[in-house]
Amino acid sequence: MIALVILTGCTGKRDEMDRIMNLRAKLLGSEGCTFTARIFADYGDTLQEFTLQCEGNNDGDLGFRVEAPDTISGITGRFKGEEGFLTFDEVALSFPLLADDQVTPVSGPWILLKTLLGGYLTACTVEEELLRLTINDSYEEDALQLEIWLSSEDVPIQAEILYDGRRIVTMQIEDFRIL
Repeated sequence: MIALVILTGCTGKRDEMDRIMNLRAKLLGSEGCTFTARIFADYGDTLQEFTLQCEGNNDGDLGFRVEAPDTISGITGRFKGEEGFLTFDEVALSFPLLADDQVTPVSGPWILLKTLLGGYLTACTVEEELLRLTINDSYEEDALQLEIWLSSEDVPIQAEILYDGRRIVTMQIEDFRIL
């Protein structure tokens, strides 16, 4: 029943829905996942780039280590809980906020993980060899919309976070592994 509610917006064929459900089931049945996220935050007049090494669990909590840029490399942090409480182990990072103060660039991977685990799927299409998912992170009026591309191995390779129809964060995902 939960799967039906989650997938009611999917207009794809049965095979595409099976692929999505299998990915979600693998994530929920695992200890979590690891991946590298190259993040591009679009502030309209500037574009900031970061690379994070991420490890998340099946509850949606996510830890990260900044790999780039070199000036902040090595800083670590964690997102915990439904509201994304962010803590840093050492130095705190300060970024301008996006999406009416809901999103920081480093929160992109956490938003991706929690949306894969429990977001509301509104559409799925096949583009060449990739499966493109459109998933809202919540049922709220100000929900973030994610466009997520899965490889032929059914792992995320790219994601975009949109707010009010505007792309605010783009992520290139590498080495996505389910633990």
